Amino acid sequence: MFWLALKTGLFTVLTLGLYRFWQKTRLRRWYWSAVRPGGLPLEYVGDPVEKLLGFLIAVVILAFYIGVVNLVLMFASFALFHGSGFAYGLSLLGVVPLWFYARYRARRYVLARTRWRGLRFGMEPGAWGYAGRALWHWALTILTVGLLWPRMTFYLEKYRTDRTSYGTATMRQGGRWQMLYPAAKPLFVALISALGALATGMAGHAAVSIGLGILAALIGLYGVVHYRVWTLRCLTANKTLNGVSLSLEASPLRILMIHVLGYFLAFLAIAGPAAMLGLLIVMLQSADTLNDLGVGEEMAVLSALPGWIVLVASMLLYFCIFLLWSALTHTFITLPVMRHYARGLTVHGAQHLEDLRQRDRDEVPQAEGFAEALDVGASI
Repeated sequence: MFWLALKTGLFTVLTLGLYRFWQKTRLRRWYWSAVRPGGLPLEYVGDPVEKLLGFLIAVVILAFYIGVVNLVLMFASFALFHGSGFAYGLSLLGVVPLWFYARYRARRYVLARTRWRGLRFGMEPGAWGYAGRALWHWALTILTVGLLWPRMTFYLEKYRTDRTSYGTATMRQGGRWQMLYPAAKPLFVALISALGALATGMAGHAAVSIGLGILAALIGLYGVVHYRVWTLRCLTANKTLNGVSLSLEASPLRILMIHVLGYFLAFLAIAGPAAMLGLLIVMLQSADTLNDLGVGEEMAVLSALPGWIVLVASMLLYFCIFLLWSALTHTFITLPVMRHYARGLTVHGAQHLEDLRQRDRDEVPQAEGFAEALDVGASI
């Protein structure tokens, strides 16, 4: 995996980003083939060309939309409020529905290009419906200070799941949203600790406040991972498909440790090149700047090098760091996480899959273009 990610990343850099559609396709095919429910591998049949064309179309549409909307908002902002702040705020809010829209379309495309046992997955159109529901649930969650977060998680996943199919069968999300509340227990503990830190700080107990604040941050970090893993397990256990059910065994602590250790190893690996890059950036500064930093004499010899050599070396180091980071995060984080989930997934009632037939191919116009253009759903 490391060498595949590094090689495709290098081609992406050399083609100024154009190869990234082929890179993602090759990486997905590798990951999909390594996941083998019931001993049979998944297949990814996405086409990088349709990704590229979808991205170009999405960029044109978004450029027109954002340009026109921003022009109208800026005119209204200066006319009504004599400033641009109002326009910037509304412009940001105007992109939020597109973000949810893009996430749904990206998931629909990935499912449409995934096969297992020769049968296609699929997802019904409904991106704008998903965007509207996501905005509504997020508003409720914010108004209730996060108390209805499990409700949002359940109903958004139910909307997606109830529109997902495998072959000729449609998947159903069972259960109730209240069943997800136990997953949020660590987050509630973190919230209480944070309130305690605030209260003790206002009372003048600085040491206690700092301690409670650190404790709240650590519990909150674990709480986020615990919530994501626990809800995934619970929602997976309540999914059904034509008599087939699933179960997932996954450890929140294991997932957290994979991320902590993975990022630590990745940071450790790029520390040397990053330090060298910092040194070269310092060398690009003027003599007065170097003297102000107190390194003028020490850097005198190196600073005598031609500027273009230092600049080229800086660019090469930057791309080296970029490639290493991408390959190492795939090796130390993405791969171990997917392996942990794949090993814990069990299919029950697989004999009912024999009754399923092939579904028609879903073209999914624009592929993942909007997700790529808005930088959402662009990961593996």
